[in-house]
Amino acid sequence: MNPDDPRVQRTRDRLRAALLFLAAEQELGSVTMAAVARQAGINRATAYQHYADLDALVADAMDGAVTHVARCAALCPLDQPRGPLDQPRNRAPEPLVDLFTHVAANAVLYQRMLSAQGSARFSNLLRQRLTEALADRFSTGARPPGFDDVPVTTHAAYLAGALVGVVAIACTEDRAPADHAHAAWRLLVPGR
Repeated sequence: MNPDDPRVQRTRDRLRAALLFLAAEQELGSVTMAAVARQAGINRATAYQHYADLDALVADAMDGAVTHVARCAALCPLDQPRGPLDQPRNRAPEPLVDLFTHVAANAVLYQRMLSAQGSARFSNLLRQRLTEALADRFSTGARPPGFDDVPVTTHAAYLAGALVGVVAIACTEDRAPADHAHAAWRLLVPGR
């Protein structure tokens, strides 16, 4: 199957849209590939030709969201010295506010994806992309000071895990995105 074929792209678009629609309506654990195929208006065998299982479809359907979260996290200025006028501890940087604004706008999907009945593949993909984005940024010298004795990938994985945890909480609480960003920022830069 050629992924560049417009028919393949249209079918995958329909499957992704159907999955996201169903995930917004019901717990992800109760969504089946047959239900997704029915919602997309195709037969189940065709759905399995495009995706090996529901988790693969979930990961693909949420890929844009994962990319957005990773990009926002990587843009946070963790390496810059902070003074009272630069970036005080009580004001989160805009990329972090953007990250939590995105999560709030898609809270139901994040709740479903990160719940106990959610998608382990999605959770792992989110953590992995965050780790990669942060490690890439750290490798270019944009790393918080004082961690030279910690391998870059370990440092990035630690922060990625923390962010996934905060995202999992943020999508279940009815608080402003700026409040979640502020709390995450305070944890990310505790001594500043």
